[in-house]
Amino acid sequence: MKRHLHPLDKKEDRIIAYFSMEIGLDANIPTYSGGLGILAGDTIKACADLKVPMLAVTLMCQKGYFYQKLDHEGNQTEHPVEWNPGDYMELLPTKIVVSIEGRDVIVQVWEYWVKGVKGYEIPVYFLDTNVPENTDQDKNITSMLYGGDEKFRLIQEVILGIGGVRIMQAIGYHNIQKYHLNEGHSSLLILELLRQTKIETNDTHNFEKVREQCVFTTHTPVPAGHDNFGIDLVKQVLGEFLPEDIMKRALHEGQVNMTWLALENSKYINGVAKKHGEISRDMFPGYPIDSITNGVHSLTWTSEPFRTLYDKHIPGWRMDAFALRYALKISRKEIWDAHMQAKKKLIDFVNGKTNAGMDYTTLTIGFARRCTQYKRPYLLFQNIDKLREIVDTAGKIQVLFAGKAHPKDNSGKELIKNIFSKITQLKEKIKIVYLENYDIEIGKLFTSGVDIWLNTPLKPWEASGTSGMKSCHNGIPNFSVLDGWWIEGHIENITGWSIGPKHKTEHKDHITDDEKDAEDLYYKLEKLIIPMFYNDWDKWTEIMRHTIAFNASFFNTHRMIHQYVLNAYFH
Repeated sequence: MKRHLHPLDKKEDRIIAYFSMEIGLDANIPTYSGGLGILAGDTIKACADLKVPMLAVTLMCQKGYFYQKLDHEGNQTEHPVEWNPGDYMELLPTKIVVSIEGRDVIVQVWEYWVKGVKGYEIPVYFLDTNVPENTDQDKNITSMLYGGDEKFRLIQEVILGIGGVRIMQAIGYHNIQKYHLNEGHSSLLILELLRQTKIETNDTHNFEKVREQCVFTTHTPVPAGHDNFGIDLVKQVLGEFLPEDIMKRALHEGQVNMTWLALENSKYINGVAKKHGEISRDMFPGYPIDSITNGVHSLTWTSEPFRTLYDKHIPGWRMDAFALRYALKISRKEIWDAHMQAKKKLIDFVNGKTNAGMDYTTLTIGFARRCTQYKRPYLLFQNIDKLREIVDTAGKIQVLFAGKAHPKDNSGKELIKNIFSKITQLKEKIKIVYLENYDIEIGKLFTSGVDIWLNTPLKPWEASGTSGMKSCHNGIPNFSVLDGWWIEGHIENITGWSIGPKHKTEHKDHITDDEKDAEDLYYKLEKLIIPMFYNDWDKWTEIMRHTIAFNASFFNTHRMIHQYVLNAYFH
């Protein structure tokens, strides 16, 4: 939300600063790539609802992440996103300077306001280097999210961390008590805080003071997801800004590691699900890593038919998402009718975009997330002969896919092409669509309109996952591998269904995880899910009701923020 008058609250009242490389607030503001950014946006919205005195800092990303185009064979090409920040936010007169490779880079800032359900507002600041004073090279630093090479990535993190602290203070925020680092991308803010303590204490870094101020959330059990930079590159970019006493706190296996920098200098550290907390403690032994399971912003991800239904039966749910546990008193027919309204909207959208001829009555499976190897989007097609047989014997299905592959993830791009080939092979039996350029608005349609939400990550690489939480808010059961949040949310045949064993096991006869999990997926699809959908409406709608009452009531950002407030922000 753009505004031209500053709010009446005082800047000294803002005591929490939330730093995230990407923040997803609106499909028209393409400063996000996927789950991390959407979570950040949902976090800010929940803080606005609950009147948590926060501000947020991120990068502008003038060309977005990228606009995805897919040809008829599934080849992905990336294009800049065309949008005008001035349509949505206000450019402030404030500018600061950051030194990069010994030269001054000017940073300007845009201000955007997020309003909560009771009117409380939180400012989000978008850092932008596209100013006339900068060279063409430096103007592009904030042009594209996660673009460029390793050096470009490091420079972006300098702007976010060091530039973010400076611009915040230049705007007038001088009473920040907690800096929340949403993943390691913003870890360089620690350098700026330490530099300032050295000035205050006349030549000594006050590590303990900075540590008291920092909260760090790690989001990935995938080692490649933790940013590492060569020492020479860091010295080239930062110069004397990273002195030896700080450098040694960030070194891991000969690299400057942003996760280690955050771990060493944060008082509170957490993973994003109970299982992820355990994995993180194994990955980073010696650090007191807690867990706060992610959530989604209930109002954002609840479709209009279900909003109307909840308003009727559960007044106050918009402010207190835990009240959704009372969904058990809503009639199954009302839940089904709300679902069918959302489903028809989705099917009409898909047919209008693709001429796929999908229908309202067929069991519709949804799979939408970043397209990368460990997400295993191919698992449904592990045995297409078996899939054909299931459709013949158990009943019809139709499938919707969406998701972007990172521009440099060639294997992810090949996965999309592989799905397109399966679409062709199965077209006589199953209607399958892969929608291009998955974004927030398509995400809302998907997570409210399909009949079942499919998730097939390779354990233990799913730190949390949030798309299935969105489906829960719309009464859609999950059909998922027991990893991330689903370990906590799963009750077999009550809130949905599991895929594969609870624990990772060694399979006999050289059977792979893919084969074993696909076998279980096919069995439950054929014997439980499809028959129940077509032949036992009472049982199906009872599962829909329980997925709202048991899962949506807990896996939301209102509950999540209460935990951050109690455990991290004011502890």
